[in-house]
Amino acid sequence: MSVYFISGIDTDAGKSIVTGVIARTLLKKGVKVITQKFIQTGCRGISEDILKHREIMGIEPQEVDKDGTTCPYVMTYPASPHLAAEIDKITIDTAIIHRSTEKLTALYDKVLLEGAGGLFVPVNRHYLTIDYVQDNGYPLILVASSKLGSINHTLMSLELCRMRGIDVKYVVYNDFPNDSEIIKNDSITIIRQYLDDHFPNCELLELPVIEGNKWPELHIG
Repeated sequence: MSVYFISGIDTDAGKSIVTGVIARTLLKKGVKVITQKFIQTGCRGISEDILKHREIMGIEPQEVDKDGTTCPYVMTYPASPHLAAEIDKITIDTAIIHRSTEKLTALYDKVLLEGAGGLFVPVNRHYLTIDYVQDNGYPLILVASSKLGSINHTLMSLELCRMRGIDVKYVVYNDFPNDSEIIKNDSITIIRQYLDDHFPNCELLELPVIEGNKWPELHIG
């Protein structure tokens, strides 16, 4: 697939870091890759998550960033997209987002489309992020974290994908904050067992805690 949708098990699971690290890894291997942000809230101008991706990738903002292609909707209020759009008096048209993705797929080999929060984040009052992923048939990269409670959030997200027929290609376990090695190892074991039972073709990757700008590699096919 040329497009992967990247979602987290909740807010601050580490989606932007994972997206940037995967893009950096692919770029170093000679793949023509770009990242896209589904919807950005809480900033102005170029999406702050897109800028974080570019920082990790080690490249300057691209023309497709400056003209809004990589993130057509940037809202000022730091809230769920549906509420931020209402506050800014914007109507989100997912067809515009999809056309931006199609434009990027014509220019690049891989597009990494980062969502906003988790899968059940509302785009508007009647449409959820998971609806968009399902409607477009995007394979999913799900980002889990080592925070307490991540087993529950991860398995629920995976179960929802199973019910919706969404193809989960990778689960990335983010070691940060890594408060307990015992909890981390047990969580990974439980997640791996669930994947073996229900998503046998899904690969479980682990993102180590990042020190400074020492970016690790996360390779996807």
